[in-house]
Amino acid sequence: MLRLNTTPLGKNMRRPKRVLALAFSGLLLAACSHKDKDAPLAFAPADTPYVIANLDVLDDSTRKAILAQVDAEMPAQVAQMKAQADQLAEKDQDMAKYLRTVAGEFDGNTAEQVIQETGLNPKGYMALYGLGLSPVLRMELADANAFQQFVAKLQNDYGKKFDTVTLGTQSYQRYVTPASHVQFIIAVVGKHAVIAMLPQDAAQPLLRQALGLDRPAKSVQDTDRLTDLAKSKGYAKWAVGEIDLTRLLPLFVSGQDPLAQSLQKMRAENESAKTGEPVTNLMQVAPSCSGEADRIAARVPRMSVGYTTLDEKHRDMRFDVTLANDIVSAFNGLKVELPGLGSDPTAPFEMSLALPMQQIRAFWGAQAQAVTDKPFTCPMLDNLNETFSSLGDAVQKAAVPPIGDLLGLHVAVDSYTPNPGGGMPKLSGRVVIGTNNPAGLLAMAQVTSPMLNGVKPTSDGKPVVLPAQLTNALGESGWAAMANKSIGIAVGTDEDGKLADTIKQQGGDAGELMRVRLDGDMYANWITLLQQRAENAAAMAATMNPDDSNPQNDEKTAIANTKAQFEAMKSEAARIKAIGMRVQMQDQGLVITTHTEMK
Repeated sequence: MLRLNTTPLGKNMRRPKRVLALAFSGLLLAACSHKDKDAPLAFAPADTPYVIANLDVLDDSTRKAILAQVDAEMPAQVAQMKAQADQLAEKDQDMAKYLRTVAGEFDGNTAEQVIQETGLNPKGYMALYGLGLSPVLRMELADANAFQQFVAKLQNDYGKKFDTVTLGTQSYQRYVTPASHVQFIIAVVGKHAVIAMLPQDAAQPLLRQALGLDRPAKSVQDTDRLTDLAKSKGYAKWAVGEIDLTRLLPLFVSGQDPLAQSLQKMRAENESAKTGEPVTNLMQVAPSCSGEADRIAARVPRMSVGYTTLDEKHRDMRFDVTLANDIVSAFNGLKVELPGLGSDPTAPFEMSLALPMQQIRAFWGAQAQAVTDKPFTCPMLDNLNETFSSLGDAVQKAAVPPIGDLLGLHVAVDSYTPNPGGGMPKLSGRVVIGTNNPAGLLAMAQVTSPMLNGVKPTSDGKPVVLPAQLTNALGESGWAAMANKSIGIAVGTDEDGKLADTIKQQGGDAGELMRVRLDGDMYANWITLLQQRAENAAAMAATMNPDDSNPQNDEKTAIANTKAQFEAMKSEAARIKAIGMRVQMQDQGLVITTHTEMK
């Protein structure tokens, strides 16, 4: 007998949906299963207060280009370490020797050689994170034996051996600094190099987690914390980092974190040696400290950083500082009428800085009043009471013209030539001040400097020639110009036209706070100026102290080190085409972007 299918049509249609759902779930599980369970981020706790890691590795061509840049910069870094060692030699011989040892490992080597000698995997992953406050660095190795040999050589050159300790079947090396009550540990765990700073008396669970013998219940890799961050901020995967101040500050201030306790003990012992107060008393933490740390962290909950572009010619980064809503709302909709703030700078050095004094005074005055109304009682934070009290006084004084009328400052330098004799350099450029009362600012300047009495610009932005007395003093042609909310001055050939153009430039968009640009040639000129001043100061010191019998006070050596350091810095600057920065207040907080272009 023929039987009819009486199953409802809707029920039949639900079966394919279930099959599709199961298939889709399987795909998701397969996608998740590709994560390396031994990747460095798999050892970082999901609730770590800070972490920075690479989520992907550079392609071969970009990595080679970056290593070439590191090679070019290596001499400057080595010179700086050696100069720092010489400066520390008299006060801290141990640290000076350590710096010289590290400098010696890099001196004369290429970045590729350093990577090979240390055994690091140039195509590997790394992560720096906190177990509480204690920092742990995990790096993938290509050659574990090479890394161990490098560590042994470093200790041998330094002249101090680390202790070898075994925890279960895992061995590690430890160096204890009794004065600070912390220990540094180095280990090879599987394919990872592990370097950590822990309390001197770190409990075994903390040691095991630092070494990776015990895993966190949930890791950063499990949560996709950095991956999601990179997507939301536009960070590339080469390096992404985050600091969670809502976790970090309470750990530091409350005294409950083991590393914080070690550092607090060091401070207490130093204070006790001065005052005689028992260390146990100085180690006490007020009950209010944890809550007040939360109070501060709520104002600046977190910060993050990452590359946005990283290739042969560019190193662009973005820094985000999340802020409380009232801080954001005070500035993210503000349009500052400062010429140039709304345009990309183009001069060899150019800076537009928003200084809307009326809004700044209102904001910081409110912050100072909030602390006055509810002062901090935690001893570690009570210095903030005085800081905000002084700030409140300062913002009240800032109400007086011309400061109270300020909107911002625009500076552009087109040429700059240092004076070999150390005198006034030869320069050309312009300065424009944004103000609600440009005529009042000019009148006040004329009272202060009689040489400005002949300056009578109109508010149409057209430059007028500065008085001969003033231009003779400057050694250059000079002009002044004024608009409805700005006034400027320029010196140098053809700067009158540039001043006219600058003073007509558009103000900032909503939330625009600063733009800066510096090209490599101007950077090199500034380094030359600093070098001249440093060498002149060293020569003067040598004249005042001719006795060079003590090698630690040998001024000739100091001059030679200074010169070598600055020459290395100039060599580094010669490879830079331009450096730029932009600061904006956006919907969630402060966004700082930097742009470095190499030649």
